Amino acid sequence: MIENNSLTISKQRNVLFFKCITYAILIVFTAYTLFPFYWMINTAFKPSQEVFTIPLKFFPSKIMFSNMIQALTVAPFATFFKNSAVVTVLAVIITVFINLLAGFSFAKYKFKGKNFFFMIVLSTLMLPLQVTMIPNFIIMSKLGWLNSFQGLIIPQCAEAFGLFLSRQFISEIPEELLEASRIDGASEFKIFRSVIIPCVKPLIAVLVIFTFMWRWNDFLWPLIIISNKDYYTVQLGLTMLHGLYNINWNDLMSASLVVTLPIIIVFLVFQKYFVQGITTTGLKG
Repeated sequence: MIENNSLTISKQRNVLFFKCITYAILIVFTAYTLFPFYWMINTAFKPSQEVFTIPLKFFPSKIMFSNMIQALTVAPFATFFKNSAVVTVLAVIITVFINLLAGFSFAKYKFKGKNFFFMIVLSTLMLPLQVTMIPNFIIMSKLGWLNSFQGLIIPQCAEAFGLFLSRQFISEIPEELLEASRIDGASEFKIFRSVIIPCVKPLIAVLVIFTFMWRWNDFLWPLIIISNKDYYTVQLGLTMLHGLYNINWNDLMSASLVVTLPIIIVFLVFQKYFVQGITTTGLKG
């Protein structure tokens, strides 16, 4: 009896020890991950003379809100934000709709060459943007879409990653739901609208967050296709602040902080479904 109690206590101590080690490692990695974001905030509100001081100042001696005002007024950031908002919102709507519709087709319909075409689509994940940017630029030039919103939005709306997630998630929806809708006389698009979409809210949350993040932070494609400042996005605007206006680093970090806020807001809005979507999408089927 005493030996059993000793073994139980020893196991509990081992479990507690490993939990403490695990939590310590997680805390270290969390701090390592969040430190750049903290340093951006710290630099954004520092006086300019404290940015490169040695030893480093982990807390500003004075909160300088004027840094943010200076950064956002030296260039037409209102225009940049409007352009990014238009491009990102429209891109999210179009991309999510295309991914869901294509995923529904690949998951629930049988047609000749379905698996072959699906693998062809997935193979595009292996192609970096550097391979396709010149052909895409030529196509946009032929269409007259340089320096335009459609040139920024359309080329990247159909992408393989979202289609893969959509196909894997929708394949888990029971066929009986679709057959019952067909018996009731529902059209295929009504089935997609009334049956599929309500069942894939976690998937939609994942697609919205990822697509919003990718398109809001996109720099290379706008840099290639846009030369008119009237169509600059916020990422091009940040580069212009550093290159053309040569502002201080604390002003640049202030502008970067403001540019980061929409992504944080979108994540907070959709976080209810985000974890569920990540854990269930693509793990079955």
